[in-house]
Amino acid sequence: MNNNYSLTQRNELVEKYLWCIDTVIRKNRPLMRAAHLEYDDVYQQLALRLIKAVAGFDPQKGTLQQHIFAQLKYELLSCKSARRLCGLTGAPKEYRKRDMVSLDALSENSPLYEGAMAA
Repeated sequence: MNNNYSLTQRNELVEKYLWCIDTVIRKNRPLMRAAHLEYDDVYQQLALRLIKAVAGFDPQKGTLQQHIFAQLKYELLSCKSARRLCGLTGAPKEYRKRDMVSLDALSENSPLYEGAMAA
């Protein structure tokens, strides 16, 4: 972090650039629909990324607005990963949504139950 923003300045900048989140979402609405992403979930993820983008901004590498848009676009693309869709942030990268098994399916008579208990 090469900026010297205080917490108050950072928060003011975040509020000033909240419109960037709506712009990125509007431009990528078809992607969100195709990935079955909820607006509120995406907005929350992008808001967190906006805070990190403002806090980590390096003025020597361009403008703040360019940095924010680049960070938000990257975050939107990572929102569609299966790990984010399922809420499993610790899941391995090769994890797929089709690999998910409901807890109801794990009855004691199921072969899946034995595999889950061995893990």
